[in-house]
Amino acid sequence: MNSFSRPGMPSLNALRAFEAAARHQSFVQAAHELNVTAGAVAQQIKQLESWVGYPLFQRAAQGVRLTAEAQAALPVLIRAFDLLSDGVRALRGAGHQTQIAIAALPAVAHLWLSPKLPQLSALFPGCFFSIAAMEEPPNFRREPFDLALFYVDRDGEGSRRIPLGKDELVPVCAPALLDGEPLPLDPVRLRSMRLLHDSVWRDYWQRWLDGAGVPAVDASKGSEFSLYSLALQAAIGGAGVLMGRSALVREPLASGALVTPFAAHVQAPGELCLLIPDRSLLLPRVDLLVDCLRV
Repeated sequence: MNSFSRPGMPSLNALRAFEAAARHQSFVQAAHELNVTAGAVAQQIKQLESWVGYPLFQRAAQGVRLTAEAQAALPVLIRAFDLLSDGVRALRGAGHQTQIAIAALPAVAHLWLSPKLPQLSALFPGCFFSIAAMEEPPNFRREPFDLALFYVDRDGEGSRRIPLGKDELVPVCAPALLDGEPLPLDPVRLRSMRLLHDSVWRDYWQRWLDGAGVPAVDASKGSEFSLYSLALQAAIGGAGVLMGRSALVREPLASGALVTPFAAHVQAPGELCLLIPDRSLLLPRVDLLVDCLRV
């Protein structure tokens, strides 16, 4: 009898955790990519270190760094997981695609993409759309998304970036907040009005004030919200004046839930872009997608 036995292999989950943490140089960012906790990533890496018999990371107060041994192995593992991703994509593409997964910035997903879903469904009859709200664009080589919608200014790895059009910064508020005053108002009125801010786009008020040439208004005052959709609901409820991106406030302006009290419009920073994987099955229909999704 042949007594030879193959050497055991480490857990695939442990290898995935290591590869992600090594690429990001961060357990927290790896956990975000893998949709697990940072503690789970650390535990998987600890198991892998036990299997190989030496440390893979140097841990410090400022974060983690790869050891020389881990650095030497990383390129091979990256190529291996890239090939695995290609294989999974090929399996998925071998049949008729009925699911289209979209990743989008939370405000874009809620306020801009959702109203366009009927048009998308008409473009892709028989397909079902799933939408994931994310703060950062996905890594298409690691995450199974077909499309993404984000404000970005450069191509991502393994994806194409297609600009969908620029929008504008424009203050918006509920009609009831104005007490029937004739529009447009003098922007000096902002000195006595509550400003509403999105925490990520905190500088938008100052951008608009500078672009519109409005002096002596303190752009730091007011209420701050962690989600743009929360700030928008507060504006609709009459809590104050929100600095709107025109693409994201189109629906409440059209319905009359919000109005634009001041005349000045200032070009918004960044541009909403469609991100699509290089080898996407949707590439032949990308022009139709762009027409549907244009700002």
